[in-house]
Amino acid sequence: MQTLKRYKWTWLMLLVAVIMAVYLAVNSLSFGDKKLPVIGEVQDFSLENVDGQQVSLADTAGTARLVYFFFTECPDVCPITTYMLSQTQDLLVKDGSFGKDIEFVSISFDPENDTREAIKAFGDKFHADYNGWYFLRGDQEEVRKLAAESFKVLIYGNSKDDFAHANLIGLVDRTNRLRGLYDAGDTENVTPEFLAETVKKLARE
Repeated sequence: MQTLKRYKWTWLMLLVAVIMAVYLAVNSLSFGDKKLPVIGEVQDFSLENVDGQQVSLADTAGTARLVYFFFTECPDVCPITTYMLSQTQDLLVKDGSFGKDIEFVSISFDPENDTREAIKAFGDKFHADYNGWYFLRGDQEEVRKLAAESFKVLIYGNSKDDFAHANLIGLVDRTNRLRGLYDAGDTENVTPEFLAETVKKLARE
């Protein structure tokens, strides 16, 4: 039954991927000096960080942000994408923009297993710089709503054994508007270099 469940979610995710393919293709590239489109507004949130403090959307305002939804026991895409973000972080640290004009926000949707300690261990594994990278957790339904309504990220399943989710990275500007959605599985176009240049371009607006 577990295998059948897994296939069920896989087919659902494939369907979502097909529906969003053209949409993401348009929004995953920036052309010259043309401004990135405004896709929508990011709703406010208040979630717990690895130090047990509440972090709201307002706390991260004023910077350009990359936002990613994950769970620490993900067997495939989450660690791969987090590694790509860590490479992006390293590029931004080199030019001094990380933690100053640019921040990352990684949000767990598995509060049952993703304790503060588990999330901190996950972030440490990818040498996250916590001066500019927030790892957050909160109520599962609240996070699902935030993911779906603000970032078009659909999350299926209720536990680490049957989770399936759209593997998208959101780009948020200084005034909390969503300006891009990037398919992290498109490794030909969505690279650390691409993400670094795109978020820096947004920070300069």
